Amino acid sequence: MLQVTGDGCVRTCDGMSRRDFLQVGTLGAVGLSLPQLLAQKALAAETADDDRACIMIFNLGAPSQLDCWDMKPDAPLEIRGPFKPIRTASPDIQISEIFPLHARLADKFSLVRSMNHSAPAVHGSGHQMMQTGRLFQGGVTSPHVGCALGYLRGRKGDLPPHVILPEPMGDTGGGLPHGQDGGFLGKAHDPFVLMADPSKPGFKVPDLLPPAEIGEARLDRRRRMCAVIDDTVKGFEASESAQLMDSSFSAAFRIMTSTRARNAFDLSKEPESVRERYGKTRFGQCCLLARRLIEAGVRFVTINTFTTVFDEITWDIHGSKPFTSIEGMRDHVAPMYDQGYSALLDDLDHRGMLPRTLVACLAEFGRTPRINPAGGRDHWPQCWTVYFAGGGVQGGRVVGRSDEIGAYPAERPVEPAEVAATIYHSLGLNLEHTVPGPQSRPFPLVDFGVREIKELF
Repeated sequence: MLQVTGDGCVRTCDGMSRRDFLQVGTLGAVGLSLPQLLAQKALAAETADDDRACIMIFNLGAPSQLDCWDMKPDAPLEIRGPFKPIRTASPDIQISEIFPLHARLADKFSLVRSMNHSAPAVHGSGHQMMQTGRLFQGGVTSPHVGCALGYLRGRKGDLPPHVILPEPMGDTGGGLPHGQDGGFLGKAHDPFVLMADPSKPGFKVPDLLPPAEIGEARLDRRRRMCAVIDDTVKGFEASESAQLMDSSFSAAFRIMTSTRARNAFDLSKEPESVRERYGKTRFGQCCLLARRLIEAGVRFVTINTFTTVFDEITWDIHGSKPFTSIEGMRDHVAPMYDQGYSALLDDLDHRGMLPRTLVACLAEFGRTPRINPAGGRDHWPQCWTVYFAGGGVQGGRVVGRSDEIGAYPAERPVEPAEVAATIYHSLGLNLEHTVPGPQSRPFPLVDFGVREIKELF
């Protein structure tokens, strides 16, 4: 993440100044050759006006498929759990009674009930695969799909191409990277991170405020001075090398001084009735903020429903502390999530944004088919449910089927790479596009032969 400091220079999170960076003097410092830069700029120019976007809701902690989206009412109690299925707006979909607002909108989203992967049943592995399409191996960290999109399409005006709300994933045990940054594309393609709770009174975005030691008047003088300097050195700045090296630093300054960016992040511009409809929870207000950002021109927003699985009520329903019980999910998580998601989908639909905005609700794995002795369910990557709406997805469908106890796919197994391909496909990207990978070698967006989940479209 970039930070504008008050001492007259711009520094990266590694402490490197712009002057230091310019002294490096090579495009290799950011992992790009000049031909690769030119190819990137040509693609970005071709697709700059494409307004397709994505909101990824990542349900960190992993909802139970059996208690939420893939009910097994005829199974024994220790498998089916305490909740009953309810009918929905789609004749093909039944979901849990704890999501009544989802039920009303089931004709707008489609479920994939046969997700699975064979990696270790730890949160970090699932986070990596579901957000990048790959498990990190050999020290290679792949970019988040939103970061890859930003690399290929660039930003719209002063707005960052990818924003994470409310903050990056934190401790989930295991110490693995979560896949929420630019990976091998470099820090220049990391997302803009909110680092604030939009449900709090007086919510402000820290990185959109001038540093405390720089007042608005001084910031305006510095802006004018920068314009004069840019005119003076425009011959040098016009070079491809200088533009590439300067882009990371100028991006932070542009965001901070942009009226458009400030307005997009300003929830006080929303009527109180709208904010209440989304719910005055962190998740609800993140959903509202995501709609505002997409509407303003941000291409990709990632919402982390939770940022840790420890010592707070989350989807991680092991049943005993520091985790959550099934009852905690019912009483706290489900109402908050049901309200925020349904308001987002309704709002996108009523504003005519849903056809161009994919809403992907993902998780790292599912939960064990059998309730454990603590009254909860443990990690289970062998089968779970994700779902999609908008962005060309046809609603009211079910892709794949789990077995009679929700333990394994019985039809049409789906793997994480296909989820990444589905997001890229919805955004109009060619799955054969490449980005510069390790040692600047061409690296495909998805592995050869991986395709989108065609049954959704």
